[in-house]
Amino acid sequence: MGATLVEKIFSSRCGREVQAGEVVMAPVDRAMIHDITGPLAVRVFREMGGDEVFDPARVVMLFDHQVPADSVQAAENQQFMRDFAREQGIHNYDLREGVCHQVLMEKGHAAPAEIIVGSDSHTCTYGAAGACATGIGSTDMGFVLKFGALYFRVPESIRVEVSGAFAPRVGAKDLILSIAGDIGAGGATYQALEFSGETIETMPMAGRMTCCNMAIEMGAKAGIVPPDAVTREYLQARRPGAEIADLAPDQDAVYADRRAYDVTALAPQVAAPHNVDHVVDVGEVAGTHIDQVFIGSCTNGRYEDFVEAAEVLGDRTFSEEVRVIVVPASKEEYLKTLRAGLIEKFVEAGALVEAPCCGPCMGGAFGLLAPGEVSLSTSNRNFRGRQGSTEAEVYLCSPATAAASAVTGAITDPREV
Repeated sequence: MGATLVEKIFSSRCGREVQAGEVVMAPVDRAMIHDITGPLAVRVFREMGGDEVFDPARVVMLFDHQVPADSVQAAENQQFMRDFAREQGIHNYDLREGVCHQVLMEKGHAAPAEIIVGSDSHTCTYGAAGACATGIGSTDMGFVLKFGALYFRVPESIRVEVSGAFAPRVGAKDLILSIAGDIGAGGATYQALEFSGETIETMPMAGRMTCCNMAIEMGAKAGIVPPDAVTREYLQARRPGAEIADLAPDQDAVYADRRAYDVTALAPQVAAPHNVDHVVDVGEVAGTHIDQVFIGSCTNGRYEDFVEAAEVLGDRTFSEEVRVIVVPASKEEYLKTLRAGLIEKFVEAGALVEAPCCGPCMGGAFGLLAPGEVSLSTSNRNFRGRQGSTEAEVYLCSPATAAASAVTGAITDPREV
């Protein structure tokens, strides 16, 4: 019987053939901790008698959720983590680089056939590099820091086959929102979404990261793309000299489900409050008044996203009735956007451009909503209270839809601007 991508990765790392449903103790290739969940993980590590982490070179630390520190408690947490990094010899990216998921990818910490864990639910982003990457709780992370391994139940996989070419101003974010609407918020619980098909094969890394990032919004343990020439080109400069494993599912692999999508006629998608799977064509919510637009996050804070938004903006300015917040996902993405002249363009159009961080995504450091306000966001979650007041509303969309709506002051089909 053939194996899926995830089954092959676990079989390789465990040194024997394993199948979906088995519980295994598997070694971890990389562990990521940040300023919100890291302190608890370190305390659990200490409670377990941890003196030295399993391998400092395999632990990635950085701060992104509350940066710069927006409270004394946040500052104390970051101080605590800095002290731990110095003690353990862990390289700490601190708050200099940006959002954990973007930074981990661009610094070459993820590669095909690796098992990566992070104390953040959107760790599944690294599946874009062909890794089996999943978010874990801080208690589990404490165990990983000490032992370098963790118990896993090998997930079943759903094969997601995507065909067709996107229409103008429709892209990866619209695709993954439509998939979330189809599969549902719990439709892939503890399974892996294995993305395939001609659309994925021609999709650049930025789009693959967007798709894998939101696998968790369907309850999935992981999202993964078979590594190919796009993967190798991305990793060539980011992981020089490393062997990039060949990895592909067997033709007779057994899947829990197979889903097929054709993007040819796909319209821009919007997730309406207060669930990510409450997805509709943009036309169904067009005209909805908005108070704030956020373009950024680990889902859509890359240079390609800002190019898309800038093309929609054109020579116009943003509506004076809308607060527009633009936050690149990393220093690298910020500099690319800056050097292309897009930061200046957004500022002149009326946007507030912030340094790389999570920003309004989790309602942490800034950009909170007041009761009754409405946000349109390129991030990945629109739960009640996610970006501020529990009486506010959050809609999710693509950078193109966000930019078009920021111009008009209401949710707008980007194809009509």
